[in-house]
Amino acid sequence: MSLEEQQSDEPAELESGVSRGDELADLLGDLVVGREEHMNAPGLVIRPDEVQDALFKLRDEAGFDHLSCVTAQEYEDRYESVYHLTKFDDRTDEVSVVVPTSKDNPVSQSAEPVYRTADWHEREAYDLVGIQYEDHPDLRRILLPETWQGHPLGLDYDQDRPQIATLREHANPLEEDHRAAGDNNTMYINIGPHHPATHGVLHVETVVDGEQVVDLDADIGYLHRCEEQMCQQGTYRHQIMPYPDRWDYISAGLLNEWAYARTAEDLADIEVPEYAQIIRTMGAELCRIASHMIALGTFALDVYGDFTAIFMYAMRDREIVQNILEDLTGQRMMFNYFRLGGVVWDLPEPREEFFEKVRDFLDGLPQALEEYHDMITSNEILQARTVGTGVLPPEVAKSYGATGPVARGSGIDYDLRRDDSYGYYDELDWDVVVEDGCDNFSRLLVRMREVEESAKIIQQCVDLLEDWPEDERNIQANVPRTLKPEEDTEIYRAVEGAKGELGIYIRADGTDKPARFKIRSPCFSNLQTLPEMSEGEYIPDMIASLGSLDIVLGEVDR
Repeated sequence: MSLEEQQSDEPAELESGVSRGDELADLLGDLVVGREEHMNAPGLVIRPDEVQDALFKLRDEAGFDHLSCVTAQEYEDRYESVYHLTKFDDRTDEVSVVVPTSKDNPVSQSAEPVYRTADWHEREAYDLVGIQYEDHPDLRRILLPETWQGHPLGLDYDQDRPQIATLREHANPLEEDHRAAGDNNTMYINIGPHHPATHGVLHVETVVDGEQVVDLDADIGYLHRCEEQMCQQGTYRHQIMPYPDRWDYISAGLLNEWAYARTAEDLADIEVPEYAQIIRTMGAELCRIASHMIALGTFALDVYGDFTAIFMYAMRDREIVQNILEDLTGQRMMFNYFRLGGVVWDLPEPREEFFEKVRDFLDGLPQALEEYHDMITSNEILQARTVGTGVLPPEVAKSYGATGPVARGSGIDYDLRRDDSYGYYDELDWDVVVEDGCDNFSRLLVRMREVEESAKIIQQCVDLLEDWPEDERNIQANVPRTLKPEEDTEIYRAVEGAKGELGIYIRADGTDKPARFKIRSPCFSNLQTLPEMSEGEYIPDMIASLGSLDIVLGEVDR
């Protein structure tokens, strides 16, 4: 659809979503110049110089307080930014704000004054696609070096063009003034990007006054692997599913796979059998426990250097989960177990041994968690380092689009497993864990308590699977060998990953490969909150705050 057609089209008459779309269009009035219908959300087309007016109205008058994702793309006749909005109190109320710009002047108003999370999302859009955002506080590259020439997702990008990276190996490192302007009491310090200190190759540019942080900038992009572009080169049916395991490669493989599966299954109208949904739910919660175990162990290591006990205890219990997942999927990291329409195979035989192994783990988990509370949450050093540090107020967390344990540790009662239910979660008895301390200690408690809730979910899944009639164990739907969603179909769907809201945007072009594939990484948005949590506090507090975010740079950079 051309830019002119987009701005003059009448709203599509659909059975669902049109009334909500009409209501929001009436609210925005003349700000709306066109209408679209994305799957699960009405689309409102806004002029590029009126973005802030439209978003302020949607946030303040319609309650859309969560900018979950920003997608940028280039067409033959225009550039386009899509702001995916929803609500922390009503996740299923969604709207897509579409902002087209001309090819010769790709300039759009920034959404950052409305939603702080737009800061990094728009920097990525500028870096990779080339859209300029007016009023952005810091519009510069975020994944690629500042010296990079061109925008890799632009249609005219020359990938064979030589790139020049300036090397300063012979320069005097003290030549530049690394002090804050006009202040001789501050010092500039590089933290990272060596892997053990920063949970991955993260470079934290820090300005300190004594030991207090006065300014901080998280420099990412060291692990950018073009995951979205690789997915755009793969077919829906077979070639994309192996990639999600590699985003959060630590332990969230099945959770990542589910994000893609849910999006593609909705896009292609595929209904997953109930039996397969239970297996998916069980596997996903095992991955959540594995993820929280490594978060627990590394956090204790960050805060008071306990490797011998806490870290190894956490690895001990994580290893049991890894063994169960290996039995289920055949792999220890890159599971590749989900398939569109279900899972690749049934539970391992003999089933009784598999169920016994899972139950033995669940039976021993309460004692293990009690040990963790004795050694960690009751530890005076950890309490001194975490209670009241890294404070993230709920409204600040919402503005940055923080989700998962980071948001729930700030008192935000938001979990997609309940609020936009999928799989078998709505059939099971479990609770969303929320702590209102808003500090590093609260985020630790959320993860430890979520392990208990995941165990409850797994126990119920095992009970259901054990009694499931043998002739009704359908592990896959009847999915066509080749999937070709209708051209210009657009969808954004998400699941509750171990770190928060993991979403996928797909735009179809009528072929068997997506025209645009965008990953909404929870770590990407959560990491943006680090300056808010750290400025004014001490360097050790910043290290604790970074550990409490539980980021994985493979997912941040993608």
